[in-house]
Amino acid sequence: MKARASTGAPGSRRHPMRPALAALVAATVSGSSLAACSSDEPVPVVSSSTTSPDEATVSPSETSEPTVLSTETPDDASTADAPAFPADTSPDTADPSQDAMLTVTDVRIGRHDGFDRVVYEMGGTGTPGWTVQYVDEAIQDGSGTVIDLAGDGTLKVLISGSAYPMDSGAEPFESSGPVTGAGTVTVTEARGWSVFEGLTDAFIGLESPGHPFRVYLLESPVRVVVDVADETSS
Repeated sequence: MKARASTGAPGSRRHPMRPALAALVAATVSGSSLAACSSDEPVPVVSSSTTSPDEATVSPSETSEPTVLSTETPDDASTADAPAFPADTSPDTADPSQDAMLTVTDVRIGRHDGFDRVVYEMGGTGTPGWTVQYVDEAIQDGSGTVIDLAGDGTLKVLISGSAYPMDSGAEPFESSGPVTGAGTVTVTEARGWSVFEGLTDAFIGLESPGHPFRVYLLESPVRVVVDVADETSS
């Protein structure tokens, strides 16, 4: 019977086994990695990007619309519902609905063939009324403030059925200066739109007085439209 080899001496017969042991460890680690990849648990992926998955994906509805170089909306530009221009410059009036509580949310001016258009968009409930007429001077009701308008003509626009924003629930239009329109011929600017005792008090500056004007209502959204003709009345 053969005697067993002694294993008592340090380092005896161990060096030849290290490559085999290393191969065994590598095989074990490799097998564990394959098992992890084949399991049902997802493998986390670490990305160097700081953009989250939600930020990286933009749906078509979230893309911004191109800037339209116009002071009017497409609906504002329509003349389908516009009445004919009157032959004179008499005041134009209309009554509001009984439930009207409206606030001016935007003011726009646009140029059209033969006239300039001023649009007062409104938010709230009901439909507004108005009184639009020529005045000698732009003086705000309530405060008595005199507004210096460009041009020699002034239209005063009183929109009835108006309400303060806290009552109408609409975000009011705010502007640090007058509203103007590109390429206008007759209208120089629009100013005002303050509310006093249920009336929005606004003014339209004109190059000269005596131009026929028409006023009418558009809906969805609610808008008071004032058109001023290029020619003057005879």
